Amino acid sequence: MARYRKLGRTTDHRKAMLRNQVTSLLRDGRIETTAAKAKETKRMADKMITLGKRGDLHARRQALAYIYDEDVVKKLFDEIAPNYADRNGGYTRVLRLGPRRGDGAEMAIVELV
Repeated sequence: MARYRKLGRTTDHRKAMLRNQVTSLLRDGRIETTAAKAKETKRMADKMITLGKRGDLHARRQALAYIYDEDVVKKLFDEIAPNYADRNGGYTRVLRLGPRRGDGAEMAIVELV
């Protein structure tokens, strides 16, 4: 059984798209996307926030290897992660919006709790 969703994309495209979405989520605090992409983005964003909670140099370098923008990593470690210091997971939520008008794809909002 697969542990992740392929999302109808090649491996390189899927990884780049998820990295972009996690970067945007951490920068803006909220993004709107399809439900399947939202679930995968939630998984990776929670992992990045957990790295931010660790706060050591190795965790910062691991986050920099995944997140494109250095300013977002700085925000993650300095502002976002300390807010979740007493929370054990569940840093993001997925809210379903209903079908998209053009193709009927299920839409969702991913936001930081």
